[in-house]
Amino acid sequence: MVNFSRNSNLTSRPAVSPTRVRKDENERNRMIREKVHRRLLAELSPTVRTDNVEEVRRALERIFDQTLVEEKVPLSRIERAELFEQVVADILGYGPLQALLEDETITEILVNGPEQVFIERDGKLEETNLRFRDTEDLMRIIERIVSPLGRRVDESSPMVDARLPDGSRVNVIIPPLALNGPCISIRKFAKAVYSMEDLLRLNTLTREMAEFLKACVLARLNIVISGGTSTGKTTLLNVLSSFLPNNERIITIEDAAELQLQQRHVVRLEARPPNVEGRGEVTIRQLVINALRMRPDRIVVGEVRGGEALDMLQAMNTGHDGSLTTVHSNSPRDTLHRVETMVLMAGMDLPLRAIREQIASAFDLVVHLDRLSDGSRKVVRVTEVQGMEGDVIVMQDIFQFVQTGVQGNRVEGYFTATGVRPKFMDKVEAAGIFLDPSIFAPAKRKEKR
Repeated sequence: MVNFSRNSNLTSRPAVSPTRVRKDENERNRMIREKVHRRLLAELSPTVRTDNVEEVRRALERIFDQTLVEEKVPLSRIERAELFEQVVADILGYGPLQALLEDETITEILVNGPEQVFIERDGKLEETNLRFRDTEDLMRIIERIVSPLGRRVDESSPMVDARLPDGSRVNVIIPPLALNGPCISIRKFAKAVYSMEDLLRLNTLTREMAEFLKACVLARLNIVISGGTSTGKTTLLNVLSSFLPNNERIITIEDAAELQLQQRHVVRLEARPPNVEGRGEVTIRQLVINALRMRPDRIVVGEVRGGEALDMLQAMNTGHDGSLTTVHSNSPRDTLHRVETMVLMAGMDLPLRAIREQIASAFDLVVHLDRLSDGSRKVVRVTEVQGMEGDVIVMQDIFQFVQTGVQGNRVEGYFTATGVRPKFMDKVEAAGIFLDPSIFAPAKRKEKR
C-alpha cells in the first residue's frame, strides 16, 4: 500500500492546468495582435488601410513575421496561419466574430459583453471560448458593423438594427440599457437558398404537405406563415415563394432584406429606419400602401408586426390574391388574435367583429412552424381559415405533427392529415390543379420523423 501521509517519501511534480496553458496562449496571442496592430497604424496611412485591402494584408504579413522573430515565439505552421488570420480579422474584419460568420454550420451568434459569446448550431445554443480583449475592443467591432450603414451607437442611441454585407441581421444594445456590457445578436443569412427538397430531407414536412402547399400558392390563396423566433418562417417563405410563376410581377416588402426570390420580375422594397436626426423613416406600412400602386400580381411581406396588418388585409380583400407573409405567434389561432391586435395598432376605430370578418375573408391558410426541444424545426400545423360563425373565426387543421415522445435527445412523432378536405379545394381545382384525395387521409401507421 502506498502511504500518502505527510511523511511519505513520494514526491510529485505539480501538474500544469490545461486552463492555465490556454490562458497563457491567449495572453501571448493577444500581445502579438496588439503589437502588430500598433505597428500597422504607425507604418500605414489611413488611406491605404481603408482603400487597398490586398496591400494591407501584405503589410500585415510582413509586420506579423517581424514580430514573431523579435518576440522569439515558437509556432507551428498551423498555429502561425491561425494567428495570422486572427490578426487580419482584427484589422480588416469583425475580430473574434469573423470565424463564426464564415462557419456555415452556425445560424446565430450572440455576444453578451466582452467575456461571453454563444452560438446556435443545429438549433442548440452552445458557449464558445472566444473573448474580446475588453469593452473598447467590442465597441470597435460594433462601430465597424454600423458605420457603413450611416448608423451610430452611443448613450443617446443605445439600440440599433443593422445588416451585414451578406444580409445577416444584427441587433446591438449597449450600456446603460445592457448591464452585461455591449450585446450583439446576429441572425446569419443563409448563403445557399433552401429548396423544398432540403426541407423534405430535414423532415420539416412531408411530400404530401409540400404538394398541397405548392397547389395553394399556384391557386393564389393567401397564406400566413406563423411561428416563434428562429423557427424557420423566413426559410419556408422563401421556399413557398419559389413556386410563384415567372410571368407575374412580385413585390417583396421587408424590414431587413432576407428573401431570395429567383423569379425574373421581382421588385424588392426595404423599410428605412430614421437617421441620426430622427428623420427619414419609411415604415413597412408605407411600403405596403405604395406597393398597391405598383401594379403587383403578388405581394410578399417578410413579416407583419404593426399597423401594416390593416393595409395587408385590405389588399387581400381587394383583388390582390396570392399574397404571402409571416407573423410571430404561438399557434394558428394565436396568429389571428395577433393580427387583430396589429390592426388595432393602425389607429382605426373599427369594431372587433368587422376586423374578424376582414381576417376571415382575407386569409385562406395558416402554416405554423415550431422548433422542438431537440432543435429540429417542423411544420406542426397547416390550418384552413374557413370563415365566421357568429363572432368567432372558424379554423380547421388539415395537417399536423403529432409528438409521441422523446428518445434520448431526439423528439419522436409523425405527420398526419386530419381527414378533412379543405373548403377552398374548389378554388384550387378551378385553377386547374388537382390533388390526389388520398393526401387528406390520416396516416395509417405512425411514422417516426
